[in-house]
Amino acid sequence: MKKETHPEYHKDAKINCVCGHTLTVGSTRKEINVEICSACHPFYTGKQKLLDTARRVEKFNKRTESKAGEVISKTVKKEKQKTLKAAKKAEKEGVKIIRK
Repeated sequence: MKKETHPEYHKDAKINCVCGHTLTVGSTRKEINVEICSACHPFYTGKQKLLDTARRVEKFNKRTESKAGEVISKTVKKEKQKTLKAAKKAEKEGVKIIRK
């Protein structure tokens, strides 16, 4: 086997998480920094934690709120159009409609 082809293996490499949790594992790197680990990941803890580094959650909520308003206004417009069509149809048939 050729020498110096494999990287150096560290048996006591440290993994540091943003939450403060530290793990010791074997790795080719001496120190590893991570944003989320098993101590703070929602899948393992059962707690919802939003990691919103680029305001993605806020942007998504803002978009969905504006779309919901558009859908409601479109629905109201459609309902008004339906009532107007029904009123015109009733007038053609000779039915009197009292509008308030």
